Amino acid sequence: MSQKNSNASKKTHKFLLNKLKDRRTLKIYKEFEGKLAINKNFIVAVSGGPDSLALTFLSKIYSMKKSLKVKYFTVDHKLRKNSTLEAKYVQKKLKNFSIKLNILTWRGPKPKKNIQSIAREKRYELLCDKAKKNRIENILVGHHLDDLFENFFIRILRGSGLQGLVSLGSEVQKNNINLIRPLINIEKDDLVYISKFVFKSYIEDPSNEDDKFKRVKVRNLLKELSLEGLDKNKFFLTIKNLKFANENIKFYTKKNLEKNVTIFQKKNAILKENFFSQSEEVIFRSFGEIIKIIGKKYYTVRGKKIDKIIDLVKSKSSFKVTLGGCLIKKVNRTVILSKE
Repeated sequence: MSQKNSNASKKTHKFLLNKLKDRRTLKIYKEFEGKLAINKNFIVAVSGGPDSLALTFLSKIYSMKKSLKVKYFTVDHKLRKNSTLEAKYVQKKLKNFSIKLNILTWRGPKPKKNIQSIAREKRYELLCDKAKKNRIENILVGHHLDDLFENFFIRILRGSGLQGLVSLGSEVQKNNINLIRPLINIEKDDLVYISKFVFKSYIEDPSNEDDKFKRVKVRNLLKELSLEGLDKNKFFLTIKNLKFANENIKFYTKKNLEKNVTIFQKKNAILKENFFSQSEEVIFRSFGEIIKIIGKKYYTVRGKKIDKIIDLVKSKSSFKVTLGGCLIKKVNRTVILSKE
């Protein structure tokens, strides 16, 4: 780096650090710093909206204070005509703050159904690939408290169980990469405040106002409920209590897998009779986990299909079916799973 660029970078860093003199910004940063607590280099996913720009600022401050290297990436999905122009606009804006934003492009045919869900998976795929190439274990994403509430209602509409309802946690693994959500306890209004305070403007995604998407419908519903007195603090407490219950079930599921399953080279599994003597939810989760392991799948197969096989185990003395890349057999009282 030239002396001129180095001086400009130092000046920008000082400008960003000075933003912490604002009381509200400092309070938000302290909450962010306490939630993140990592000491390794990381990647930040940027979209250009207020959430991700706030994440960009907070993570930049964090990297400076902790002397960590951070890489910033945005994904151009090419789902809208102006997507490339928007990505370049954000790239140019962040360059003014000595933040290098790299653009990843989703090439190939685009979906006509489940657009947001498929685009999200493709975004994670591109980001995780970059993380692996750069030997980085952590990616920061901008999900916040409002996303937690929206996700809860979306999962209710899908008929999700307890695990699905509380699935938007502070950290999850995807393709052996940690997806970290350090904004999960921070409200949207605070993130908008930081974006305006630091960057002055942000990108407005028109799909966020398009009520053909389920998430937008749920968002509008939550706005109406807040006018009717919905208390987010009490709602958050409810979610925390559900998470506590979920952790207990996970504990007993793990015990069931340890005590009542024998796995041979991750290709075959024998389920002991006592495997099916647990509570229904523990059996359900344990069975789904075994199918993932033997079938070598990232996602658990659909719940209804697992329920049908568990019913067969309880009602039939013998059967043979396939599910999730597994051949599942019952002979007398023994259930055997093998790679299909």
